[in-house]
Amino acid sequence: MTTTDPTAPAVLDEETISAYRRAGVVRIRNIIGADEAARFRDAAVAATAGADDYSKGSAIFNQYVNVWRQDDVLRELTLDPRLAAAATALAGVPLRIWHDQLLIKPPHNGAATEFHQDAPYWPHAGSRHSLSAWVALVDVPVERGCMTFIPGSHDHQDLRRQDLADRDDMFRAAPDLRWEERLTIPLRAGDCTFHNAYLAHSATPNLTDDPRIAHVAIYVDAEATYSGAGHVVTDGLGLTVGEALDHELFPRV
Repeated sequence: MTTTDPTAPAVLDEETISAYRRAGVVRIRNIIGADEAARFRDAAVAATAGADDYSKGSAIFNQYVNVWRQDDVLRELTLDPRLAAAATALAGVPLRIWHDQLLIKPPHNGAATEFHQDAPYWPHAGSRHSLSAWVALVDVPVERGCMTFIPGSHDHQDLRRQDLADRDDMFRAAPDLRWEERLTIPLRAGDCTFHNAYLAHSATPNLTDDPRIAHVAIYVDAEATYSGAGHVVTDGLGLTVGEALDHELFPRV
């Protein structure tokens, strides 16, 4: 774990990079400043007023995808060179944006995000590394819906999709993970976790009176190809199976 100057690109030391690759997750404090986090928080709240909630009806969270295409302020965060530099250093391969999303747990939402991996949901083939930058735009203590990870679980790269609403589904897919150590990481506004797309993770319900607001920039290997599987981000784009994701929606960073 490391701390960065919020006005400069993140420069990660070898210890941080090694820790990430071993555990599959690392916390970077203050990757953006507190004032920036407040500005992006306000933009996120405003943007959700007219945006489509891709998890409408879910008790787990509200999910707004590709907000960088709809809001100029949030575009700054999605394409922020500090996030991109840190992600590239951690991954060790050239990256492109896969998509971004706002994940908001309303006050007293009452539902956990159960353990799951991200990568099984994505229509990628041949990706050497994919990871998410999960930026807290408000303080996220445990009781507001912070994340818990199973360090090292990113070595499970052949699992089916898991159900985010089923507390046991991850462990039916990989029974050994039930007994592994878990790492819970609360964040202050402006802090960030980077986690590998195959790392099992969960989030507690929001038990507080205020929403949990997180912005997630997701990166994929720039050379990954399209598998042809359905996904809300790629459906209707006319992509060719087996070819790289060379499209304006997936810029290189």
